Amino acid sequence: MAQIRVALADDRAFARQGLRLLLASEQDIEVLTGTADVTSLGSRVAANRPDVLVLDLGLPSRSAITAIGGLRERAPDTQIVVLSSERELMFARRVLAAGALGFVGRESADRDLPTAIRAAARGARFVSPALAAGLEATRRSFAEDHLTAREIEVLRLIALGHTSAEVATALALSPRTVETHRARIHKKLGLTTRAEIVSYALRRRLLRA
Repeated sequence: MAQIRVALADDRAFARQGLRLLLASEQDIEVLTGTADVTSLGSRVAANRPDVLVLDLGLPSRSAITAIGGLRERAPDTQIVVLSSERELMFARRVLAAGALGFVGRESADRDLPTAIRAAARGARFVSPALAAGLEATRRSFAEDHLTAREIEVLRLIALGHTSAEVATALALSPRTVETHRARIHKKLGLTTRAEIVSYALRRRLLRA
């Protein structure tokens, strides 16, 4: 049986130990290492090249999303499964968009984490069933408005009060491209003011993380 080599990242030693114990009974999963030092996580993963990294994230934050993108660049062959107690659908959506293949609720880790690890190892996505239905409903709601993933992100930043120049910097786009996205958003949604954009973002639960 081929072993799936797994690394654990969590800033709490007791949590890493708990994950080790949880995965110890899985014959096809080998836990290589655990680390609490997020700043050196990229170099550790690049050096050890695990098949899957289990990244335990606490509260949603932009730095968490950025970390996932950075890890995918440093170690593209290592798949990422995020473990989090955060149940906000938009956070889960952004984690997956950043490059993670799995999103597991901490309350269902004993049941779902091994499954998510196996799925990620073969390049498949897994989301805890409790969140999966909500994510699909969210995806359909944005699809009905004909918004692309990039337009959603631009809209979210505009609603948070960022200027076009700031949005361009945050998303590594040119200001002209941001203005093009803004025009398309206004046209697709029929919105004319920032207040209307904020109202839409609140309805769609975009203003978290």
